[in-house]
Amino acid sequence: MSSPNGVVAAQPAGGGVSRQDSQAAWGLPLIVLIIGMFMSVLDTSIVNVAIPTIQTEFGGTTDDVQWVVTGYTLTLGVVVPITAWLGDRVGLKRLYNLALLAFATGSALCGLAGSLNSLVIFRIVQAIPGGILPVITLSILLRIVPRQQLGAAMGLYGLGIVFAPGVGPVLGGYLVEYVNWRLIFYINVPIGILGAVAAALVLPRFPRVAGRRFDVLGFLTVGGGLFALLLATSEGETWGWSSYQILGLITYGVLSLALFVVIELEVSDPLLDIRIFRYWAYTNSLLLIAVLMIVMYGVLFYIPQFLQQAQGWGAFDAGLTLLPQALVMAVLMPVAGRVYDRIGPRWPAAIGLTIVTVGVYLLHTITIDTPREHVMWLMVVLGVGLGTAFMPILTGGVAVIPLTRSNAASALNNVVQRVSGALGLAMLTAILTTQQAQQLAGRAALLPATTPTPQIGGPTVPGWVDTYALYQQTQLQVFVGAIDDLFLISTGLSAMGALVALLLRSGPAPAPPAGFGPAPAAPATSREVTVEGHLVPSTTATGNGRPALQTDGPLDVGINAHPRDT
Repeated sequence: MSSPNGVVAAQPAGGGVSRQDSQAAWGLPLIVLIIGMFMSVLDTSIVNVAIPTIQTEFGGTTDDVQWVVTGYTLTLGVVVPITAWLGDRVGLKRLYNLALLAFATGSALCGLAGSLNSLVIFRIVQAIPGGILPVITLSILLRIVPRQQLGAAMGLYGLGIVFAPGVGPVLGGYLVEYVNWRLIFYINVPIGILGAVAAALVLPRFPRVAGRRFDVLGFLTVGGGLFALLLATSEGETWGWSSYQILGLITYGVLSLALFVVIELEVSDPLLDIRIFRYWAYTNSLLLIAVLMIVMYGVLFYIPQFLQQAQGWGAFDAGLTLLPQALVMAVLMPVAGRVYDRIGPRWPAAIGLTIVTVGVYLLHTITIDTPREHVMWLMVVLGVGLGTAFMPILTGGVAVIPLTRSNAASALNNVVQRVSGALGLAMLTAILTTQQAQQLAGRAALLPATTPTPQIGGPTVPGWVDTYALYQQTQLQVFVGAIDDLFLISTGLSAMGALVALLLRSGPAPAPPAGFGPAPAAPATSREVTVEGHLVPSTTATGNGRPALQTDGPLDVGINAHPRDT
């Protein structure tokens, strides 16, 4: 029960409804959440295939048009860390609805863009709700799903994390080649509006934490640090990895994040509660998620590059090559989630990462002449591993975090996913450039100066055409060889991840961690309310200064109220 101003009203201790009994029907709300999650993640990959077409229409250099992607990524690095605070302050359901509508609006503006500069600006506008949606989705999921069924729910939730990036190139390639590139943005508008309407009707209401102060220093340090690192990784290839600009950005980013850690450990109301890293299972899961993100983003980026540049396939055909892998993951992830509910994360994660290791190792054997169908089957093997490992790893981590800290856990989880994928891809790209230069120099050194140039035309064809054709063929071979080296590095990374996965928990989920069970009784001078087993003050301020819970509307206390753990 709640008062008209949204402050949770008192009821006798022990009167709360049990979480498992009151939330048996979580399937429909979860489907609504997946809509927003899938849409926001899909937009990070669907735009990539449209970059050449956008450049042709608006003009500008390659570096200029890449800011359509870079601006979106940089904004995510700033927005994601503050989402935990926004969720507490605004209310999860209200923030989710606002983010869906804002994302639809930003997508419409991107589709209406009349110049490259306006498109970049509108992409930044779109990225603000785009960074909020994945964090809020996970926070709500942890509140509406019983712990005994968390694995199955997370298996469905994972469709937005690893299935959307696989579908993006296919859908984007089709729209760009056969319809219009602007439709990759317009398609989000009806989905966002329908998703917001469904969320308003289906999702339960959640409490707000009144009086939570905004950690300005924490925001400046974490936002500035992530912005600097993401900018360095985005522009490292263009500006030069050893340039003063890149080295300065990396130095500033590292120092800023180190200062952020110091600030968060000292302030009484941190922006992100980094003390959750004390939960080893959560920290271990983040390490393994970083490994999977690096491998997945690397493969999903360079396999289309291989198919288009080395074998001459179009964007749509290259995307179709990735589609079976995405479908395999879509089938396996819910299954892996149910397996997690029965046996825990250790063996699904270890087996899945082992399959990933085998799949990436087989990919390192591809050549220019490798049939596209063979590449497709190798990607399916990789998809089996990713679909088996990802959700048990993610679920095993968040399952040990008390709900009172779930907003921070969701935000940090998404930060790790975004940053590790971007940094990993940047490091792989730097290695690719180095390997290409070394291999090209090595081949040139092995080629005697007197080697005759092969004749590819008749007597009337100039000799320089033959030389250029030989150079182009050598460049392609070197490019594919460098990609093979990247996959070999990813193989070693996946193998280490498989070993680390053996440290995960085995067996069904343990007893609920601190924060799920009853809290100590509050001082007798304050009225109390039971919220999911917690005794929390019902007044707006208690003697110990703890803020009261507020809701964004009528509140079912037994189901949705979650006091903040201080």
